[in-house]
Amino acid sequence: MSGLLASGGLGPDFRVEGMAPGWDKIEVTSPALDKPVILVPLKKGARESSGLGWSMIRSGLRAGTYPFTATSHGRTVATVSVKVAAEGPVEIRRFVIGPQKAFSDAPAPKRPGTDVRVILTVEGPALGDSLTVRSPVFSDPLTVTTNSADDPGCKCDDGGGTVYAGHTRVREDVPEGRYTLTAVSDHGKRIAEQYVTIAGAPVEHGPSWMVPGAVAAGAALAVGGVIAVRRRSRTTASSE
Repeated sequence: MSGLLASGGLGPDFRVEGMAPGWDKIEVTSPALDKPVILVPLKKGARESSGLGWSMIRSGLRAGTYPFTATSHGRTVATVSVKVAAEGPVEIRRFVIGPQKAFSDAPAPKRPGTDVRVILTVEGPALGDSLTVRSPVFSDPLTVTTNSADDPGCKCDDGGGTVYAGHTRVREDVPEGRYTLTAVSDHGKRIAEQYVTIAGAPVEHGPSWMVPGAVAAGAALAVGGVIAVRRRSRTTASSE
């Protein structure tokens, strides 16, 4: 008889045992999970799954006992109940904005048009692989992600937390002043707030070499379209 086993953590670890030979995939679902967990055989013909299938508990979930169901090709093969503890507070280890190149945590005003890197380190409940940072100084919201190439690798203030990083450019037309940066989870929950001071003359980037090429490509596409039609007839520390 097959059985589903779960162990704790920020998200349960799952494995299945006692499956009939020849099984290929199992999906574990629960109202407590962000998304289903997929389990596969340890090896060809094995009756147990390979390693542990891990998934995150939904943010904001109430403490309690929740059912987890394992199904294979639409058939329920095992169930288990898991006790989920209350979600702890999120602790912000670091929320800084600095130059994209030669990054520094040192607080300093940013000039309009500056290329910047934003780093956020979170400890506490799992928040997923990305967060959104919004600010009037950015033209669009910035997505910061885990395992980002923008992570400078300095762990001095990270304290073992999850590091999110990303880069963008400060608007060239943003007036001098002090502005808010707000980090938001993918569930829309505000995680942290930071401030940045904008001062000085805008950084001059000059005309982009991509522009003429983009115009030429657009013209070629437009001409091609005409031909086709005719043929077919159609909180934390300030980063100031």
